[in-house]
Amino acid sequence: MERLKLILLMLFAFAVPWEYSLDLGEPLGNVARILGILSLVALIPAVLMNGAVRRPGLVQWLVLAFYLYFVCSYFWTIDQEATVEKMRAYFQVMMIVWIVWEVADAQEHLSGLIFAFVAGCWVLAILTLLNFAQASESSALQIADQARFVADGQDPNDVARFLDLGFPLAALLFANESRCWMRWAAIGYMPAGLLAVLLTGSRGGFSAAIVAFLGSAILLLTWRPRIASAILIGLGIVGGALFLFVPVETLNRLATIPGEVQGGDWNDRLNIWDAGWHAFRQAPIFGSGAGTFTAAARLAEGDTAHNTVIAVMVTGGLAGTAIFISIICGVVRAIFRTTGLIRIAFGTTFVVWMITSMVGSVEENRATWLIWGMMALAGRLAIEQRGQVSETGMDSLWGGLRQGLRPQRTLAGR
Repeated sequence: MERLKLILLMLFAFAVPWEYSLDLGEPLGNVARILGILSLVALIPAVLMNGAVRRPGLVQWLVLAFYLYFVCSYFWTIDQEATVEKMRAYFQVMMIVWIVWEVADAQEHLSGLIFAFVAGCWVLAILTLLNFAQASESSALQIADQARFVADGQDPNDVARFLDLGFPLAALLFANESRCWMRWAAIGYMPAGLLAVLLTGSRGGFSAAIVAFLGSAILLLTWRPRIASAILIGLGIVGGALFLFVPVETLNRLATIPGEVQGGDWNDRLNIWDAGWHAFRQAPIFGSGAGTFTAAARLAEGDTAHNTVIAVMVTGGLAGTAIFISIICGVVRAIFRTTGLIRIAFGTTFVVWMITSMVGSVEENRATWLIWGMMALAGRLAIEQRGQVSETGMDSLWGGLRQGLRPQRTLAGR
């Protein structure tokens, strides 16, 4: 049972970045949803057999409070049907914070989760590059007029965000992994993922990618300055060459970033945020209810807030926003409990998440709660195994993936 729980958890982390590219339709849903439910189903009997759950941490209690708050919003929501649907969706994405906390109990498990997530980012990058290749083969005119390329079933901004989250974790893999092929796979993701981000034409995603690469560079230079300098020069040359493969229309779209920052409407986001602010003022304390942003802001069906905090403010009011910000503070607290390269990696990942959350509604993404669950786990392990972990805070990640499927609870540093 222990092995099954870990395998399902690793598969879930692997599937999250590209989940929307494999959707089996109702009632099953996408691949990550299926694996998440299977993970929960495998965990419940184990908890019942043990007769207890692991003592929750601060983040787990706050996530539970956040979910229960939105469940209670059913009693004052402006759209009960939308709230009921969102209650189910929130449970499916938030439960992973508890599952990671309950299942993973060693550095090897955290190593396996990081490896699985980066591997999933590799799949997403490949699917995006294949979409570009297919468009290139179909028509030269089509490729000249098309500005955005994305894996089937995916949103360009989501793809860029998921890929950005993988960059600092891939740098951590490269710095810690002892196997040559694993290190090349990790460092190879950097240019492949960057090209995929460029092809999405996501301006927010490209801006976050710059921050992700800056944090990755700091991580590598902290690790081994001389080796890292050569690697970064090589990545810089390769990165510059990648622009030759990006269509002109895509580059022109990315070139509008300075203008949008200085005086643009951020692709109509300013109007959406203004509508959200007026909706918040109508129910400032408790909000309009889970899943009601579109109705409260009087936007067209299918629109989103394009800003995570505004989305929570409108649907949860000041009370819900206070809990959500408390979760963020708890995650930051967990990051600061770690040391060495893992702190730099997760710190950079968190900053990337913050940037992308300003132009996207990511409180409903599984990637958000999975990453936060991993960060909370890293903070807990740093406290439990203080003095037993290596300077970087992690052992061989590939070895961790293999050994993480065994019932080990401690880790001797290399």
